Amino acid sequence: MEATFSYSFPALKGIQAGSEFFVVMCPLKLIPKIFVFDEEEIPPEYRAQRTLNRSRVPEIASYIVDNPNDYVFSSLTASVDGQMNFQPYTNDPEFNSLGRLSISLDARLLINDGQHRRAAIEEALKVSPELGQENISVVFFKDDGLKKCQQIFADLNRHAVNTTSSLGILYEHRDQLANTTKEIVQHIPLLERYTDKEKPSLSKLSPKIFVLSNIFNTNSRILNKKKGDFVSELEKEFLTSFWAELCDSVVEWQAVLRKELSPTELRSNYINAHGVFLEAIGVVGSYLYNNHPTNWTTYIKRIATIDWSRSNSEWMGRAFGHTGRINKNNDTINLTANMIKMKLGIPLTHVEEQQEERLRGSEAV
Repeated sequence: MEATFSYSFPALKGIQAGSEFFVVMCPLKLIPKIFVFDEEEIPPEYRAQRTLNRSRVPEIASYIVDNPNDYVFSSLTASVDGQMNFQPYTNDPEFNSLGRLSISLDARLLINDGQHRRAAIEEALKVSPELGQENISVVFFKDDGLKKCQQIFADLNRHAVNTTSSLGILYEHRDQLANTTKEIVQHIPLLERYTDKEKPSLSKLSPKIFVLSNIFNTNSRILNKKKGDFVSELEKEFLTSFWAELCDSVVEWQAVLRKELSPTELRSNYINAHGVFLEAIGVVGSYLYNNHPTNWTTYIKRIATIDWSRSNSEWMGRAFGHTGRINKNNDTINLTANMIKMKLGIPLTHVEEQQEERLRGSEAV
C-alpha cells in the first residue's frame, strides 16, 4: 500500500476472537477528518444506533475546553471497510506486535463507540485549535462490508453499566454543589454514618437512611441550582447550618442515631426516611432561605412536632398512594412540601393552593 495514499499510524496489534485489531494514537485534529459524520451518507442499517443526540455535544465539548489540563477521554472504537496493512518494527517475537498501521484513504471508517466524543472534539477544536496536537486512542477492527458493524456496537454496549447518580456525585470534583454536598455529609455525624454514597436507592434491609443523590437533589432545590452552577460561601454556610438543624430536629433520625430505632424500622413505618421527604424539605428550605433568612431555624425546629408515620392519613395522596407505596415524583414532592409548610405555619403560594385544590378534587371523585 502506498504511504502517500493511506493514513499511517504507530500501532499496537492484538488478537480478539481469533482476529487482529489495532490500537493507534491519533491526533485530535485528525478525528473530524478521518471520521466524517453525515447521517444522510450512512446506510439506514448502520444509522439507527448512531443518530447523534446533538444536545449532548456542547456539554462534552465544554468539558474539554474548560478542563484542558485534566480532561479524560476513553478510546474510540471503529470498523474499517477497506485495505489495512500492519508492518511490525521488528521480527523479534517479543516485540513484533509494535509497528505501523496503514489504512487506505478510500476505506470506509465507521465509529462503533464514541460518536458523541468525535462530534465534541470537532466543536472543541473550533474554540481551542491548540488541542489538535493532543491524542486519543482509537481501536480499529477490520470489517469488510461493515457486516459486523451492528454486532460490534451491540457487543460493546451489551454489558455497559451506567454509573449510579450517587456514585457520579461522589466521583465529581469539579461541580461546586456536589462538593458542598459531600462536605456536608462528611461533617454531620448522622449523615456521615447513615448515607449510602454509591447506591441510587436503598434496599429494604439497608443499614443506611439516605442516599447521596437525594441529599444533592435536596440541596439543588434549596438553592434552586443545578449541576455546574456557582455556589457562594454564604450559600454553603446556609446549607451546612440547614442540615445540622434538620438532623437535630427529626426525632426519628435521632432515635436511629441512638440505636433506639433501626433504619429498616424507620423506612417501614415513617415517610421521613425516603427521598420524597428529603426533596420536599428542599422545597420548604428554598422558601425559608429566600423569605426567612434570619429566623428560618424557628420553623425547622417545629419539624420535631410533626407525625411522620405512615399511619398518618394526612400523607395519603402525597408521600404515598392508596396502596401504601411511597411515590417520588414532582407532584408528590410538591404535595408533601405543601403539607409540611402547613404544619410549620408557612403560607402556601398561589400555585401551591391550586395544587391543593386539584388534590381535593381528585379525592372527591
